[in-house]
Amino acid sequence: MSIAAFSRHAWVRLFRVAFWAALIFAVTMALLPKPPPVMGEMGDKYQHMLAFACLTVLASLAYAKAPPLRIAERLSFVGALIEVLQSIPSLHRDCQIMDWVADTGAILVTLAIITFARRRWRLF
Repeated sequence: MSIAAFSRHAWVRLFRVAFWAALIFAVTMALLPKPPPVMGEMGDKYQHMLAFACLTVLASLAYAKAPPLRIAERLSFVGALIEVLQSIPSLHRDCQIMDWVADTGAILVTLAIITFARRRWRLF
């Protein structure tokens, strides 16, 4: 089957599966007591920003009709929830407000770029 043969509905389903898989992966990695090293020596904030930028792109493709601010709100809430859950002592993780700020900043910047691209080139 060629790429052109995929219907719009099939693409939306594919993006939704990819979004939920990425979300589950990100939350799991964030809550593991000793997560495996990912991407070499990249700093913690960069990992947060990259993860939430990817989630934002996938959410925008999977839920293209959703208002961008709703996507931002929901993903920012996920970032805040991760930080709250990381405060559970048995996880041996640190709850840092700046991680949530990095998450939210990446979400907003990514949505701004996507919104600009959609208006400029009438994409997705």
